[in-house]
Amino acid sequence: MCEFCTKHGDGAIWYKNARNYARDLTADLRRRQYIGSFLESTIGEGIASLGRLETIYRKKKRLPARLVLAMEEKAREEHFGQVVPMEDIREIVGRAATVVRMPCACRWAADRTEKRCCYSVSYSPETWHQGLDMRYFGKASDEGFESVSKAAAIAQMEELEAEGAVHTIWTMITPFIGAICNCTSHKCLGLRTIAMQVATLAPGEYKARVDQALCDGCGLCAESCQFTAIASRMKDGHQVAVVDPGRCYGCGLCRNHCPTGAIALW
Repeated sequence: MCEFCTKHGDGAIWYKNARNYARDLTADLRRRQYIGSFLESTIGEGIASLGRLETIYRKKKRLPARLVLAMEEKAREEHFGQVVPMEDIREIVGRAATVVRMPCACRWAADRTEKRCCYSVSYSPETWHQGLDMRYFGKASDEGFESVSKAAAIAQMEELEAEGAVHTIWTMITPFIGAICNCTSHKCLGLRTIAMQVATLAPGEYKARVDQALCDGCGLCAESCQFTAIASRMKDGHQVAVVDPGRCYGCGLCRNHCPTGAIALW
């Protein structure tokens, strides 16, 4: 069980704890101020500094330890994420009172692409996202929010996964859970930071496992993995897939590409 489950899960998986979606958490003054400046400060400024950090990492193969620690501590306090498989997405969304789809701020900050793949999930009729200023996306301040049914949201996220998106869930001043994002390692701010060995995003609660009796060694799972967690080895004269549990984030994308059904999450 992860650190967040111990602190915020009441003995279970933290993002399944209804209290972490509670309306009274949104009344906190600091959280309201954070949400108000979230797009410009956390995302906009984060993307701007990320490019510089990636340049340093490419040259030195690591970032200064003090900087990494500061980034991780800030993330855990303000905007922390975790990879979530589709099974848990269905459960979270299925319990929601309101679901609102909105543009992905990471994609917009990176290349001004509007992709509506982020979802505000609330367990009460009131929603937290009303504090966001959508002028960040070149819209009116209250424009760009799309209310969707739970069934539609789940279907949309299933389609995004089929396109290669990783599902992640995020806090807006921990432990309040604000949104589910569906993005890729090339676009998502959180996924790009873990590529530099900065833990602003936790691995999922599950790991992929390969039934090597069913694996035909095609390599499609390794091609689909955005965490370089799958390799291959020889067994009984043919190649089989091998998952490194230390690298696996439990997103489930690999199993979608396995033609023999050899991969499952456990």
